[in-house]
Amino acid sequence: MQINASTNSIIAEIDSLCDSTATSYPLEAKIRRVNIGQEDVAGFLLDVDGRWQWDDTRRTDFPVATQAMIAGQRDYAFNADFLRILRVEVLDSNGKYQLVKPIDQADISGVSLTDFMETAGMPQYYDKVGNSIFLYPAPSTAMTTLAAGLKVHYQRASLLFTTVDTTAEPGFASPYHVILAYMAAIPYCMTYKKDRVGMYQQEVERLKQELAKHYSKREEDERAIITMKRINHR
Repeated sequence: MQINASTNSIIAEIDSLCDSTATSYPLEAKIRRVNIGQEDVAGFLLDVDGRWQWDDTRRTDFPVATQAMIAGQRDYAFNADFLRILRVEVLDSNGKYQLVKPIDQADISGVSLTDFMETAGMPQYYDKVGNSIFLYPAPSTAMTTLAAGLKVHYQRASLLFTTVDTTAEPGFASPYHVILAYMAAIPYCMTYKKDRVGMYQQEVERLKQELAKHYSKREEDERAIITMKRINHR
């Protein structure tokens, strides 16, 4: 079954799959499980989206964050909404953003982290630790523009549904919205309709595979270019 679903349509499909009602399966519980399913789908899509990065289509802004830097400070906390950092840029003293390369503590040997690139300047590397980014070297007033100087391109979590607005649609491709109904139906059926659980789990896996195909093959504007080396015959 394929539905281009608002939350209302997903709720109706859950009741159809479970033979449930608003009394036997309350709206709050359905929305909670739809949100759990959506988080699962979002994590799955981040792993399969290829060069065309997925972002929840309900978002009204771009997944790019900027923040001020402080001269001599290495570490900058980022929003917990960041699920994957794609690139980091720093604004130089000429007002142009420069790409900063990722590095890991394991790549830094023979010197302490405190002493590694200890003189403030134009950051060349960044390391991710917990919910912070560490810049090496720390930015300096002379070589960087501190105001809105740190820019992070990232991928983020999906927006959650609420019981107040049941007209919102999931933020991924519409042919696969029904997966959320199956995902929310499974926990209910594990208690009340155990004979349906296996079928619904199989349908979730099938829809995930279809999602993977869809999001991993969206770059139709990018074609592989095959070149042949000249062979010199003697």
